[in-house]
Amino acid sequence: MKVLDDQERNEALISLPGWTHDAGRDAIVRNFECGDFVSAFSFMTAVAIMAEKVDHHPEWSNVYGKVSIVLTTHDAGGLTPKDIELARKITAIGPSS
Repeated sequence: MKVLDDQERNEALISLPGWTHDAGRDAIVRNFECGDFVSAFSFMTAVAIMAEKVDHHPEWSNVYGKVSIVLTTHDAGGLTPKDIELARKITAIGPSS
């Protein structure tokens, strides 16, 4: 899969509120505030099910009500359309933050 160039990435980020580019990893990242641990775990479960369906999995961490997500395509060595697609899906179901 082709890695996005700078222009493609920047255009995609315009439509992904809250997501930022991590240039060191050629990834996009976002932190979500879920309020409490159960809400965070529920959100992560929904993302896990969705990610499994599209066969593209996030890197993430959770501390109490916070979920941090990193998306990059390891096989391609950077950000690809698969990451943008998954970020859009995550944004659609995620809490506002």
